[in-house]
Amino acid sequence: MSEARTQVVIIGAGPAGLLLGHLLHRAGIDTLILERQSGDYVLSRIRAGLLEAGTCELLTEVGLGERLAREGLVHEGIELAFAGQHHRIDLTALTGKRVTIYGQTEVTKDLMQARQASGAPVVYEAESVRIEGLGEGPGHERPVVHWRHAGQDHSVRCDYVAGCDGYHGVSRARIPADVLRTYERVYPFGWLGILTDTPPVSDELIYANHERGFALCTMRSRTRSRYYLQCAVEERLEDWPDDRFFEELRRRLHPETASRLIEGPSIEKSIAPLRSFVAEPMRYGRLFLAGDAAHIVPPTGAKGLNLAVADVRVLAQALEAAIRHHNDLWLDRYSATCLDRVWKAVRFSWWFTMMMHRFPEDSDFDRRMRDTELAYLVGSKAASTSLAENYVGLPFPVL
Repeated sequence: MSEARTQVVIIGAGPAGLLLGHLLHRAGIDTLILERQSGDYVLSRIRAGLLEAGTCELLTEVGLGERLAREGLVHEGIELAFAGQHHRIDLTALTGKRVTIYGQTEVTKDLMQARQASGAPVVYEAESVRIEGLGEGPGHERPVVHWRHAGQDHSVRCDYVAGCDGYHGVSRARIPADVLRTYERVYPFGWLGILTDTPPVSDELIYANHERGFALCTMRSRTRSRYYLQCAVEERLEDWPDDRFFEELRRRLHPETASRLIEGPSIEKSIAPLRSFVAEPMRYGRLFLAGDAAHIVPPTGAKGLNLAVADVRVLAQALEAAIRHHNDLWLDRYSATCLDRVWKAVRFSWWFTMMMHRFPEDSDFDRRMRDTELAYLVGSKAASTSLAENYVGLPFPVL
């Protein structure tokens, strides 16, 4: 058995884990990243593509902004379509900020390259990851993380463990049931999404509320489009050939928008369930959760990746203070600090989801209230500003 020692073990090599590793490396802190999937698999995952203003600023600040600045698509507004009309929310005029379209895959690629250039270790295809000793038992022992790779058993002793391994990862499961409290809302529909190498139908995102269900028109680049349709949770991909998808999308768009839609064969197609989920606390002893390991939001508000970045920024600062300056105060505040912003993002994502989708149990009253809410939103500067400031991203937490 191979045995080693490091300061922080990061479980998960998605954007959250890789960014945390990058920030800690810049601070002179040793880290080991463990990922159960292969690097190619991690890069093949199609995820979010919208970065808040604060996310872009942080990536640029830590030397990861060159390709983002060159290839990212800056957006100063979004369009809401309902009741046969389009309404533009001018994000920049209302908040002074902008958002940027830059796929999560591209963020991950930049982070992988930075990790490789740093020489800091990352182990892909790490199997059977197991965490022992989180500092809550007698003696406040240091954690030991075990895993299996290429047929060999390994273990490493560390000062802290960062669980960045997503909703289905092993980290959250290490928090005892009598300590962990979870909150969840599962929505009665999913998103059927396709990726196609065709020019986007619009220069800005279009969120459409239609009697047949929600639709979203977005993009990954000037030549690659991403489209979504609200669908029943029991739908099957094989029942949605490309022709049927585009036919349904046209029905849910304004006729003028539909006339500009360029169809093309899908290069990726998936159905994603929607849920809101929060786990409290985000710390147990020497284990700290970040990103999807601690919270999930429906993609309507584009908050998932951005929330992970906010968590990691706080955690990196707190770990640096503890390791380099022997100050645990920020670590003690980590969970409460992050959860304050998390719950605000969960509220916004829930509200935006409720407003833009059609629910199977909707009554006539519910539908009229939703229509009135949308009309008020676009007709009130105060209401539009509230949407805009949440959409571009609330300020990062300050410890």
